[in-house]
Formats: sequence, C-alpha cells, structure tokens
Amino acid sequence: MNAISAADGRGLRSVTWSPSVTLVPTRFCFNVCAYCSFRRPPNPSDPLADALSDAQALAALKNRPRAAEVLLLSGEVAPSSPQRRAWFGRLLALSRLAWTEGRLPHTNAGPLSIAEMASLGRLNGSMGLMLEGLGPAYDALHRQSPSKRLAVRLGQLEQAGRLGIPFTTGLLLGVGEAEGDRLAALELLAQLQRRWGHLQEVILQPFRPDAAAALLLDATEQADLLCTIAAARKILPPEVHLQLPPNLWPLQDLPAALEAGIDDLGGIDSKDVINRAYPQPTPSQLAKILAQAGYNLTPRLCVHRAWLRCLPLALQSQALRVQSRLLASKSSGPKSPWP
Repeated sequence: MNAISAADGRGLRSVTWSPSVTLVPTRFCFNVCAYCSFRRPPNPSDPLADALSDAQALAALKNRPRAAEVLLLSGEVAPSSPQRRAWFGRLLALSRLAWTEGRLPHTNAGPLSIAEMASLGRLNGSMGLMLEGLGPAYDALHRQSPSKRLAVRLGQLEQAGRLGIPFTTGLLLGVGEAEGDRLAALELLAQLQRRWGHLQEVILQPFRPDAAAALLLDATEQADLLCTIAAARKILPPEVHLQLPPNLWPLQDLPAALEAGIDDLGGIDSKDVINRAYPQPTPSQLAKILAQAGYNLTPRLCVHRAWLRCLPLALQSQALRVQSRLLASKSSGPKSPWP
C-alpha cells in the first residue's frame, strides 16, 4: 500500500483525481521535440494566429461546468520573441477568466521568467513543468528544444520552490532511458523537495506512440514501469503524491500501479489533448475498477490539500470557493460526472 494513501469511512484506500477542463492558448511552439504530436510549427507571419480567444475559452468552460481545474497547456514562445509579451498576456487573461467562472487554474506553459512565474503564481492554484528525464536518450530527443535542457528545467523547479508555488513535475518514461537515469532523476527531485517542500506530485508518464501507432502497454512494459513506481515511492519524500495518467495504462491493470505506489490520477478532461489516440476513461469506469480493488476515487482541487496553506490569501479564498462547488457537484444528482 502507498505510504500516503488514506482510508475513507468504508475502509477503502483513497485515490485522488482532479475534474479538469483543458485550454490550449496556442499549439505553436519554438521547441521541436522528436516525439511530440501536440506542437504546430510557428507561423512566421503571425506567431499567435491560433491564439485561444476569451469566447472560445468561455465556451469550453461552459461545456464542462463541473470541472474545478482549468489546465492551461500551451506551446512555448521563445523568451526573446517579440510575441512573448502577448503570449504571456493570454495566460494571465485565461487565468483571470477561470477565476471569474469559479474555477482554479493550473498552468503548464514551459519555462517562465521569475516575474512571469510570480505573476501567474498569484492567480494559479498550482503550476507545473515536466522534468522529463536526464541522460543521453532525452538529450537526443531534445536536440532542437532549447527549453528542454536539463539545467533549464531544474532551474525552473528551483525557482518555483523559491516562490513557494505548489508544483507538479514528472518523468517521461520508456524513451530508451537507462534504469540508472530514471533513479538519478528521482533523486534530483527528492533533493529539491527536501530543500523547498513545494513538489506536491510527480507524474510517472509512460511514453506511448500516437496516431496509427497507438498501442497500450504490454505486460513487459508494465512490469518495468511498476518497478520504477515502487522505486519512486521509496526515493521521494512520503508527502509527494505519485501520479499516473489512467488513459495510458490498461484500465483493468490499473490496480497493480496503485499497489506499487500510485495514489493520484491527475487532471482528467473528457479527452487528452496531447495523447489524442488514448481515450480517457470516465469517472464511473475508474470508480468501478478501483472499488473492486479496494480503492475509493476521490475528487480534489488542482492544489492538493496539504499545499493550500502555501497559497496567497486571495488564492486560498478562491480555492475554498471552488472546493465548495466541487463538493456540491459530487452530490448533485444524476447529471453529476461522479459515480
């Protein structure tokens, strides 16, 4: 059993998830990662031609009325680009829109300056940036991705720690990395957490090929990743939640990942905008599978409860309002997305 799992009143162990709606400010990105199916190459004549408007964002929020978390997941504009200011302005505007609609934003938009991160930190319940990993396998994949360099990513995690922002990071697993590189990355994250205490969760995300090559993990791949999950639970401080995207793991085999140490399933929207070939299971499907294995599926905010105290007072108040709405939605009757 996971060291930080808790039992509910029925004796079931709790597994958390965040009811989420994803907004994509832009898919244009100056990085060129070898595996990415999310990115679109920037338009030289209009680098923000696909920018998400307030009206489009509002329509998406109205379509997901019970989603407490608004995930701002964006392609990146180079720090030196003349479009950087407009791009960052959209992140701020969409964060404010989330507030107006009674939600709590969580931004994952690549590396930010300290001023940018601090500004978003006053509006976001939490923020995130994948470490992805270290070693030659990642170096090869990120040759044309300046913001994916290890020093840049670690600097961002340190910066978030200095600012006291509840933070999500993670590893992309199964891209040819050595086991020692996985363990070294986990040790780095453990050191950061012991110093700053701001890492609320670490995602252990299996890489899956997209489009026609889409394929769920086979038994050998699962066994390999289960060893990494167990190692992560031993290496990372016990307060750090371990997250697994449930659509990237065979649903019937999900309890094995929970037994190894996973205790959170992350933000779940009606679809995965990055791994589009892998449909999201519904909350009802997840709850049924988990209950059969002795687990209770429990909705949460994008910021985990233990990190609420880290937020500025205005953000704490917003989080409490969203929490009340979340609890009301959970018990609102037949139209509720919760079982």
